Amino acid sequence: MMISLTSPIETRAHRWPAGVKLLALCGATMGLFAIQIPVVHLLVFGCVLGLYVLPGYVFFCAGLRQLKVLWPFLAIIVIWHVFTNTPMVGTVIALRLLSAVGLANLVTMTTRLADMIAVVTWLTAPLRRIGIATRPLEIGIALVVRFTPALADKGSALSQSWRARSPRRANWRVILPFTILALDDAEHVADAIKARGGL
Repeated sequence: MMISLTSPIETRAHRWPAGVKLLALCGATMGLFAIQIPVVHLLVFGCVLGLYVLPGYVFFCAGLRQLKVLWPFLAIIVIWHVFTNTPMVGTVIALRLLSAVGLANLVTMTTRLADMIAVVTWLTAPLRRIGIATRPLEIGIALVVRFTPALADKGSALSQSWRARSPRRANWRVILPFTILALDDAEHVADAIKARGGL
């Protein structure tokens, strides 16, 4: 089953145009890559957390739950840069990743998927004028946005099921059932798309 990332909690950002939010996200992300000072990145991340706090506790907790998938990547970054004796570089990269993904998540939480697809449709209009079909791209973006959290939840559920039945860590053993679940979801979605005329 696919789910939407849009938060049901109404915020002021929900009423802002999707194109403006996506443009601001692009500018903020480029700005993050231009910053190399750890303290500045820490302040930026603090501001990002502040944006999550403003709509209330429930919105804040929902946002943090969606960011928890980053911890394996953050752990790898920190361990590697400690091992290579470049902890400051690792700190900058980790904070940059947290801020960038946090801002992107904030945009998806306050923007309807249909509005984001409308922006993509507008941006790809020149391609349609020269005969290139852009509908598969639009559908693909929608599927990625909707499937990513659903697959993450199923992966977490598989790991929890394994831990409930075995003292050993799941590791690679959940890959096969996870792959089967993903393929099953993909087959259902493909059938639904075909039933509606296909691409």
